[in-house]
Amino acid sequence: MPRIPAWTRDELVLACALVVKNGWRELRVNDRSVQELSELLRSLPLHDGLARKLPEYRSVGSVSRKTTDLMTNHPDFSGKRTKGGSLDLVVIKDFISDEARMLESARAIEDGISSGELIQIPEQPDEIGEDGTTAKEGRLLARWALSRERDPKLRRRKIAQAHRMGLPLECAVCSFHFGRAYGDLGADFIEVHHVLPLYVSGPRETKLEDLAFLCANCHRMCHRSHQGASWRTPAAVRAEMDATTAANHAASAS
Repeated sequence: MPRIPAWTRDELVLACALVVKNGWRELRVNDRSVQELSELLRSLPLHDGLARKLPEYRSVGSVSRKTTDLMTNHPDFSGKRTKGGSLDLVVIKDFISDEARMLESARAIEDGISSGELIQIPEQPDEIGEDGTTAKEGRLLARWALSRERDPKLRRRKIAQAHRMGLPLECAVCSFHFGRAYGDLGADFIEVHHVLPLYVSGPRETKLEDLAFLCANCHRMCHRSHQGASWRTPAAVRAEMDATTAANHAASAS
């Protein structure tokens, strides 16, 4: 019989959102929101369909107990703490520091599951960082964003739009142009990146205005897990490059 796996970050984001909306108080098994969350967690595309094999997996009781862990491990809780996992503490800290973003992340995951879109998306390369960590907003939203950006039809439409408008297919961060660098080999080669993360945009249909052209290097930097973030705008990466260049110039001049 397989063992029940530890809670993932995505699951904890959904559970903690419930606790936050309840004033950082636990929720009992007879609470309808706990029952609904149990159903949602058992439907998430995680753990290889374990919900079908283990009826107790993310049961109503286990969800209620997890809300107790999240409540009692809040730094302002004055009573006896229950034994939550180390990831519980990380998620609690993230909700305390950026409650609005974390609640939006939970909403986006819920919307993606209810729409059926998240269920259909296979695991994506790079949805987990090189160090094994996942995005602050959760692995499922990273998977969803990467799969959207890799949609070949969307990319072709974005390139066709640029041609119609007479715009160059160059990186929005470093201005690299594959065609100028590689000739015919690099013609019409470019990657696309979402200007808005999924925890902001939600499951609405992607518009061409939501996409920016990036070279492979800058695209990787936009999605690289670093200091709790795995999504950045081209402007943010450009600012990182400019700051590094200025620091290097200052160091060489001194």
